[in-house]
Amino acid sequence: MKIPSSRFVKAKPGGGEILKASQFQTTRWSMVLSCARTKETGDTAERALTELCRIYWRPVFALICRRGYSVADAQDLTQDFFVLLLKGNLLSLADPARGRFRALLQVAVENFLNDKQLLARCQKRGGHLQFVAWDDWVAEAPSQLSIYGQELKTCPPERIFDIRWAATVVEQALRRLAEECERRGRLRMFTALSRYLSLERMEISYTTLSASLGVPESVIKRVLHQLSVRYRAILREEVSHTVANPAEIDDEIRYLCAALASAQ
Repeated sequence: MKIPSSRFVKAKPGGGEILKASQFQTTRWSMVLSCARTKETGDTAERALTELCRIYWRPVFALICRRGYSVADAQDLTQDFFVLLLKGNLLSLADPARGRFRALLQVAVENFLNDKQLLARCQKRGGHLQFVAWDDWVAEAPSQLSIYGQELKTCPPERIFDIRWAATVVEQALRRLAEECERRGRLRMFTALSRYLSLERMEISYTTLSASLGVPESVIKRVLHQLSVRYRAILREEVSHTVANPAEIDDEIRYLCAALASAQ
């Protein structure tokens, strides 16, 4: 599974995928980063950050596991990390010039794991500072993407983090699109066609799809095009929530595309 390359997701003048500056200012990460720069905290910023953590916990967990911790210990440390992130002053150190949530979170995790005194305090507490049940996280958004590749067995933890992050972006976009289709009574069509949304240059047998779904090939082509357009728009929106300004969206998509492609 791949993130579509930037030539497929780049906003076009006059198109419905453009994220205006005024719209961008209301995204979750922009709001959190703004609060961090002023060193102010509040319920609104905490809710925004909690939402980002809820979506992007898998890369943190994967990085911690790759650093040699058992699954059980990595679960506890992931919970402890997010509690400290929400309650501490980490975000006040965010650099406005490098305001990507992905980059900040990765550095924060590495610093957390390198702080032996902090880890000792977490272990002394028993690793149970949970602000959300671990099982709820897993059940709410089960991973739909298996990442394979011989090189993954030897690649560094930070690379694992980026690959898992890219996979999470794709999964979140597909999950949102599935929910939209379900509300419109088109979940069966989405289920049959979704694999063609996140793979490039994939051969599509419209005849086979037409027979299995019981609809004309022309309908398959039309619906697949509509789903592709909507998927690209959602993907851009998801990335917009994790960067500091709209000028970074395309660069971030290209970066994530390359990261995920390296895992295939």
